[in-house]
Amino acid sequence: MKVFLTGAEGFIGSHLCEALVNEGYEVKALALYNSFNQYGWMDTFSDEMKVKVEMVHGDVRDPFQMNMLVKDCDVIIHLAALIAIPYSYVAPDAYVDTNVKGTLNILEAARNNPNIKRVLVTSTSEVYGTAKYVPMDENHPYQGQSPYSASKIGADRMAEAYYRSFNVPVTIVRPFNTFGPRQSGRAIIPTLISQLLAGKEEISMGSLHPTRDFNYVKDTAAGFIAILKSDKTIGQEINIATKHEISMGELANELIRQINPNAKIVIDEKRVRPSKSEVERLYGDNTKLLELTDFEAKYTLETGLAETIAWIKDNLDIYDVNKYVI
Repeated sequence: MKVFLTGAEGFIGSHLCEALVNEGYEVKALALYNSFNQYGWMDTFSDEMKVKVEMVHGDVRDPFQMNMLVKDCDVIIHLAALIAIPYSYVAPDAYVDTNVKGTLNILEAARNNPNIKRVLVTSTSEVYGTAKYVPMDENHPYQGQSPYSASKIGADRMAEAYYRSFNVPVTIVRPFNTFGPRQSGRAIIPTLISQLLAGKEEISMGSLHPTRDFNYVKDTAAGFIAILKSDKTIGQEINIATKHEISMGELANELIRQINPNAKIVIDEKRVRPSKSEVERLYGDNTKLLELTDFEAKYTLETGLAETIAWIKDNLDIYDVNKYVI
């Protein structure tokens, strides 16, 4: 089975690309075109892995290219997206173009190519907004608390429309907060770890009280593959979550304990979201995932953090610990 994987150059995409190859899938991996002939994190793959992956450049905003690229594939896993919430405050139109229209182009390519047996569209727990009840299952209401989350709600609903209107075999995969090696400094865990490993005594943070449900990236990738393998998941929206939550303050204190017990937290106003935009609580229900697939998490938060700390320690030079990355 051949998989067309969009967003393969990114954090989650590169881990999923490796996991798919290790599971025996052929992979055509799409990276956003650039003039440097770079394939993002796929450039760091081992030589053995590189020869097993068909790497291509392109842009999900181009419907003609997407239609062409999927012609020899059996499955589409769509991860390509603009994801940074703070940047969505300054460039909302770009989020609509990439996240909504890009997803539309992928769905239309699947509709036009009857060889496509499955389409997995990547959502985000941000579509739920602040929890109205916990744990948050797939019936939780949607709330666009940022232009990013609004664009992902639009993409999800377009995916649902193509399943209901045109019988495109869509599954909406909704990971809660993913972390691990290769994640950029715009995310909470790598920015905390990198500041601590750099020896900073004052660790800059935004709000401390919001909670998140963290998945280690290898478990997130395994969740995608488990959903793909199950014939019960077509037409479904499925959370990938741990059914646990931790506040940003608790997370920071745990990392301080592990890395530099002398460090102190300092609130940086630049890192604080607008009050009505801050998602106060994300705490996911993974019941459907466990019922419809054979997924079994291999990592706890503690073991995932240990692997992430070790990787960032070896790659600290890629993080600018003195700069707020949006």
